[in-house]
Amino acid sequence: MSVTARILRTWRDPRGVMRAHLDAGPREDRALAVLFAACLLIFVAQWPGLSRAAHLDPSVPLDARVGGALMGTLFIVPLLAYLVAGASHIAARAMGGRGTWFGARMALFWSLLAVSPLMLLQGLVAGFVGPGPALTLTGLAVLLAFLFLWLSALAEAERAPAPPGGA
Repeated sequence: MSVTARILRTWRDPRGVMRAHLDAGPREDRALAVLFAACLLIFVAQWPGLSRAAHLDPSVPLDARVGGALMGTLFIVPLLAYLVAGASHIAARAMGGRGTWFGARMALFWSLLAVSPLMLLQGLVAGFVGPGPALTLTGLAVLLAFLFLWLSALAEAERAPAPPGGA
């Protein structure tokens, strides 16, 4: 199944897609690829807003803004994502979760990738409409969708014991 088909299916059945990822076995290369794809799309989603900001305030040029966004999304966000995934696994364990570290990472990373189409929409709103109620509502929709997808995937990842040979 293609990545875009899985993203669409995630919106209908987030737990089922997470189960399919977990049943494929723990592969850190796949998890890292999903995380970097999500970070790349999040980075691209920022471009319209950065362009608008550079046009309205030319004291900071567009290339400087894009460079800062590149540093943040492709270098810092992955490190933070690993920390958040670890913390979520520890919290789930404290509440009786029986999953693996890999499952917690995959739940977060896949949820970031699955919500990235909404982030692209939010970037367009930031670029074309700018600050205001539309951008706030779009941001809230992205946050709520992400939390729904992540918590559903995390619940599935922590629900069952690790498959044989799990990490």
